[in-house]
This record gives sequence, C-alpha cells and structure tokens, in this order.
Amino acid sequence: MQIALAPMEGLVDEILRDVLTRVGGIDWCVTEFIRVSDRLLPASHFRKLAPELGTGAQTRSGTPVRVQLLGSDPVCLAENAAYACELGAPVIDLNFGCPAKTVNKSRGGAVLLKEPELLHAILSEVRRAVPRDIPVTAKMRLGFDSPDGALDCARALADGGAGQIVVHARTKTDGYKPPAHWEWVARVQDAVAVSVYANGEIWSLDDWRRCREVSGVEDIMLGRGLVSRPDLARQIAAARAGQELAPLSWIDLQPLLQDFWLQARRKIAPRYAPGRLKQWLAMLTRSYPEALTLFTAMRRETDCERLDALLGCQSTARVADAELCVELP
Repeated sequence: MQIALAPMEGLVDEILRDVLTRVGGIDWCVTEFIRVSDRLLPASHFRKLAPELGTGAQTRSGTPVRVQLLGSDPVCLAENAAYACELGAPVIDLNFGCPAKTVNKSRGGAVLLKEPELLHAILSEVRRAVPRDIPVTAKMRLGFDSPDGALDCARALADGGAGQIVVHARTKTDGYKPPAHWEWVARVQDAVAVSVYANGEIWSLDDWRRCREVSGVEDIMLGRGLVSRPDLARQIAAARAGQELAPLSWIDLQPLLQDFWLQARRKIAPRYAPGRLKQWLAMLTRSYPEALTLFTAMRRETDCERLDALLGCQSTARVADAELCVELP
C-alpha cells in the first residue's frame, strides 16, 4: 500500500509538506501545481513552488516530492516537463482535477475532462519528452459535471502513458461536498491496467476502511483529512500492518505547530505568515477541540511576536540564523 499527500494549492506548500512528512506514514507527496501556458518557464519558477529540487527532490524526512504541472498545451507542457526533469524532478504529475473557476476558465484542471482526446495528447507528448526512467502520473476527478465520461478519461490518460492515476472521486461540480463516490474508483481500476489511487473524504481510519472496501484499491491519496489529522497516514499504515498506534494528542501536536510557525516566520513575509498559520489551525479544529480555543485567541492577531507568545515559541530574531531542531513525536 502506498499513501500519498495530496497537492493542495495555497495550503500544502513546502513548509506543510516538510512538517507532515516528518510525522510519518507518507510515501510521497506532490508540489502545488506549476501553471504552464505558452512558454518555457525559468528555473526560478520551478524552484519557487518546488524548492525541494535543491535537496534531491525530497523533504527533510526523505519523502520524495513529485513536480506537478497544470495546463492544456501538449507541446508546451512537454517542454516544461522535460526541463523540470533536468532540474531534478523524479516524477512528473499532471493536474486534471483542480476545480477552481479561474483555473478552469483558462483551460486548466478539471475542465479538460470534457476533452479525453486532449488528455491523451497531453500525456503522449509529455511521455515522449520525459526520460523513460522518469514516471509520468496524473490526477483526475470523475468528470466536470457528470461521471459519465470518467472511464474514457482514465483510458485516455493510461493509453497516453500515465503510469499511475489518482482519482478524486467527485466531479468538478461536486467540489468538495460529500460524499466521495468511491465505487467509481473501482470502475476506473477495472478500465485501466495501471495503478489507481483513491482520493476524497478519507478523514479517519473508519473512512479508509470503507474506502478500501468500496473502491477495491489499496493505494490512497490523503488531502484535507491528513492536514486536519497530521498522523492519519501513520495511523492507516499501522492499521494496514495489523498494529495499534496511539493517536497524536494535542500536546504531541505542539512541536509541529511551533515548527510550522517558525518556518513561516523565516520564509514568508510578516504580513502573510499569520494567515498561513491560522489557515492550518482552522483545519485542525476538525480533529482537536483545543485548536478551536487557540484559533479563537489568535483569530484577529496579526503581530508575529504576539503569535510567538501564544504558541510558546522563541523570538524569530533568536532563531533566524539557526537550524530548526524541533523533535517530533
């Protein structure tokens, strides 16, 4: 069984990838999408969204990081994919699942599920451009407004050269509304010869068990469920191995929050760093009642030093030039 951390634009950046993968249980993760339109992007653009390219395409825990591209021009995507490989990308992932209106209006993400022929053309061009030893994978939804074409889309991706397909078991129109239609993951797996991952609405061990039973697949990708419960992948991996593992408590979670905040303080402008902290903390309220108390206390706070105090962190001035040495549970 493989467990992947989903690429979520504006949420799972390099900092959260680093923190979550060090908790354990994650086999690989994916960058936020790199938008490709009509030109070859400079190296700096790739390194901005995929800074792990400078560290062997791995997080600090050694977890591999795939580079995800989004666009609709087969030739331009292929050129950028080849360049990403030159920069060190171990896997190229293609995004056909993003539901954002702004992305879909510019012919990116889930809107391309209306055009299976284009999906095939994109995969074929990228596969030809990328070295044979570097896999090309894809993430899709069940369709734009209906799952009727899901099997055609999956076949187009697989026949074009996708070595794996992650299926977010909802349409673009469904957005993130429950339920996830895991039965369609089973249908997709029956339709293609490549490995299929189930994604969507896995928030707990019970959800994983039901997903596994309904979808019939072993491999999964976790998104909001893992962000809301940072040890979910570790819990699932342990359960799959027939082991029991004590859940991560709120006390256990404190070093993670502190580490995340200290990294945000160092890498993000003071104007924006508090927002990133509150964004993650708001998601943690789903799993930890204590997170709501802390979120309420800092909801309107914008001063970074006062946030330091609320989190029990050292002043950033004292750690700016030091390595972060947070011991994770």
